[in-house]
Amino acid sequence: MAQQERAIRTRQVLLLAAASVFDEVGYDAASISEILNRSKMTKGALYFHFASKEALALGVIDAQTVDLELPETGSKLQDLVCLTQLIATRLQTDVVLRAGVRLTVEERTLNLLGASQASPYAKWIEICGGLLAESKENGELLGHVQPAAVAELVVASFTGIQLVSQVYSRRDDLAERLSTFWRYLLPGIAVPGVLPHLATELSLAR
Repeated sequence: MAQQERAIRTRQVLLLAAASVFDEVGYDAASISEILNRSKMTKGALYFHFASKEALALGVIDAQTVDLELPETGSKLQDLVCLTQLIATRLQTDVVLRAGVRLTVEERTLNLLGASQASPYAKWIEICGGLLAESKENGELLGHVQPAAVAELVVASFTGIQLVSQVYSRRDDLAERLSTFWRYLLPGIAVPGVLPHLATELSLAR
């Protein structure tokens, strides 16, 4: 058991070190030597867990949603809004999430990792789609709204919004930009009676 726990800790240390390097310089410029330097691990330990830099990148991408806790406000539509704002907040402090996001939008990484790169988007779409499906069952969404289609729209929009925010303010204004997005989207998907009870800012959600 102790050996297994050490192996888990070693893997986490390596992922964190890799994430810090990928976040700073991207996939192409990241080196195994720098990842080893930051992790204080041996080559043997690294290659025991990850066969290559590509495997490390996939590990960071997969780790994006591992400890994700969905908010619970009593409204699944509000939960979805809060989820996007929580991710925006985590992007300021969570290097693994930041690195995963960077890796999923870099063209060079897309070419190297191929079809497997679609998985993080699919996971986020699945999570958002589940919340929207429950929201529709609860009578929060307009009759014509298709949860799967809106889930893809939300994930695609968030991806673009966070990139623009990164360019303009290193994501300092991401929460504000997301709030604007939701203010314009919600009237097109939510029933009128629900709208007054929805907050587009995390601090105002009930």
